[in-house]
Amino acid sequence: MMMHVGCVWGLSVFLSLSLGWTKAQQTNHSRPVFYCGGDLVSDSGFVGSEGFPSFYKPNSKCTWHITVPEGNVVTLSFRIFDLEADSQCRYDYLDVYNGQSNLVQKLGRFCGTFRPGTLISTTNTMMLELVTDEAAQSRGFVAYFSGTKPYVDDQQFCGGKMTKAQGEIKTPNWPDKKYPPGTTCSWLITVEPEMVIQVKFDKFVLEADTYCRFDYVAFFNGGEKDDSRIIGRHCGDQAPLPFVTSGNVLLVQFVSDLSVTSDGFLAHYTSIRRGSHVQPGAGTRYTNAQPPVPTTKYAPPPPPKPTERIRPVKPTRGRGQGTTDKDRRVTVSRPNGKRPVPQNPLCAKACKRDGTIKTSFCASEFVITGKVTSLSPGPRGTLHVGVSLIKAYKAGRLTITQVGETMSVKLVSQCKKCPLLRRGVNFIIMGQVDGDGRGTLEPGAFTAPYKAQHHRLLMNINNQPC
Repeated sequence: MMMHVGCVWGLSVFLSLSLGWTKAQQTNHSRPVFYCGGDLVSDSGFVGSEGFPSFYKPNSKCTWHITVPEGNVVTLSFRIFDLEADSQCRYDYLDVYNGQSNLVQKLGRFCGTFRPGTLISTTNTMMLELVTDEAAQSRGFVAYFSGTKPYVDDQQFCGGKMTKAQGEIKTPNWPDKKYPPGTTCSWLITVEPEMVIQVKFDKFVLEADTYCRFDYVAFFNGGEKDDSRIIGRHCGDQAPLPFVTSGNVLLVQFVSDLSVTSDGFLAHYTSIRRGSHVQPGAGTRYTNAQPPVPTTKYAPPPPPKPTERIRPVKPTRGRGQGTTDKDRRVTVSRPNGKRPVPQNPLCAKACKRDGTIKTSFCASEFVITGKVTSLSPGPRGTLHVGVSLIKAYKAGRLTITQVGETMSVKLVSQCKKCPLLRRGVNFIIMGQVDGDGRGTLEPGAFTAPYKAQHHRLLMNINNQPC
């Protein structure tokens, strides 16, 4: 569960009692002090933004180098995360690297209030770098790091460096029983420089979660320099699509938490010549091409052709009720006198919001903030909307897809011009969710331009009973 930051006193109690600070710090009844960067050489410990739980400083750059004992890998688990929100993390952000410098593989860039999942390195070192601008500071972050050994039992070794042209990746205990809880596995696959890596899944069943926070497998393009980016993070029972890396290095990470476990996965990789024409099978995607398609498939019916005849809709009656507004078909006449065309009856309403931000929050199945990245017309006056997610305050059954380092959602607005959305602008968006997991917007749905200061208002509403 994500923890929302409250008063300084409450955070002090949480940090001192729940996170297990040293005996000396507890005896002195003083809060632990976090500095701007430093070298952390230990079996385990905590790392946090400067001055936490006070707001971090503006115009700063803090770098932490974590080193655990040889033979271990670094596991980093975030306890609290609260940075300025931006869909592209351009202002305040935390970078995490798979090593001791920013020339190695980047495991991720993070901002906003969504707590990142567990991160693990392939060696005994990791680097964190927090960069802030001159405006809109927040509380910052606290994370726990520890040195852990890759999972080993009598049958198999989990993780390691792989240099063969082909091989397999599988969770511990596969296929005999479920993977164990509290497991971290990290595979670094390197093939010949002129080759790239193709990955296909045979079986895939991990604990399901909208954000894949608990049990997941993640893939990163990689190399000696920071030309890496996350290809995807996956969980649930839908096998990832086959994919091909952009280079000859691939990092694969599997993490399970201490609770629910499942059957796991089996995947095979093979090296293919860079730029070669392959037939990898339906659904294969390339990491340097278009972003992955959401798992929810939707193919709306095409609009009727001008020569086709439109059949009238029969009224739907139930429990003594007559014809409803949804049963009526509104038409408008063309200026040239040709056959009238159907128009969405919802669009006949005046374009104004129904209710206040509080009442709309409670009445909506999803409440998100995000940047509108695409607007495309759909059938019968609808509009398809792509949104890069800043934060989800309510998600329900809404399908959220990870594309690169960002989370995104697909929405369908029932009326093309209402509510009014603009590409490239951050919005607060509230609406309902259909049976396929798509967000739907009626003309009266609550939308408004989003500013960073709106986050606290939405959090306050979220914490109040409806």
